[in-house]
Amino acid sequence: MSMTIAPLAPELWADFEDLFGKQGACYGCWCTHFRLAPAVRRASDRERNKDHIRARIEAGPPPGLLAFEDGKAVGWMQIGPRGDVPEWNNQGRGSAPVDPADAADPGVWAISCFFIRVKARGRGISHRLVEGGIAFARENGARLVEACPIDLSRDSRSIGLFVGSSRVFEKAGFERLVERKPGRPLMRLVL
Repeated sequence: MSMTIAPLAPELWADFEDLFGKQGACYGCWCTHFRLAPAVRRASDRERNKDHIRARIEAGPPPGLLAFEDGKAVGWMQIGPRGDVPEWNNQGRGSAPVDPADAADPGVWAISCFFIRVKARGRGISHRLVEGGIAFARENGARLVEACPIDLSRDSRSIGLFVGSSRVFEKAGFERLVERKPGRPLMRLVL
């Protein structure tokens, strides 16, 4: 199968919507978990989450990348400046920046979420998205890319894998910085 990676621009909304399905991936999250404060998330529902991410996509710049196989979206990775995902910077999270100034630095990027179509899992799509994300970050002036993946999961269907697998990031050259929560290292790639 032929795979391409593309930034999620407004004209790809229908592909993103098809990938996430009627439920909105991950129980209606629509990849807003790190974008919305906890109180807002609790008061929200899948339709409001969908509206929120659609408005963000339409406002630009692209908040992530889509992986396509033979013209069909099979994977998503949220990537961009840390400031674009404010809850990822929360000091109570394992993903909090080592230097608090990094939260607002446009040169420090975060890979915060993944979603892979069920039938496409286990085929290396996350690896391809991370490779594409590194190139996308470089092209857009990033100095650093960080991730806070999970070390272990039972299988490729684990809900915890929405943050990615540390194995994928290690293969891409990311180094462990700190582990504030067991099994959830903050990892970094210097570009």
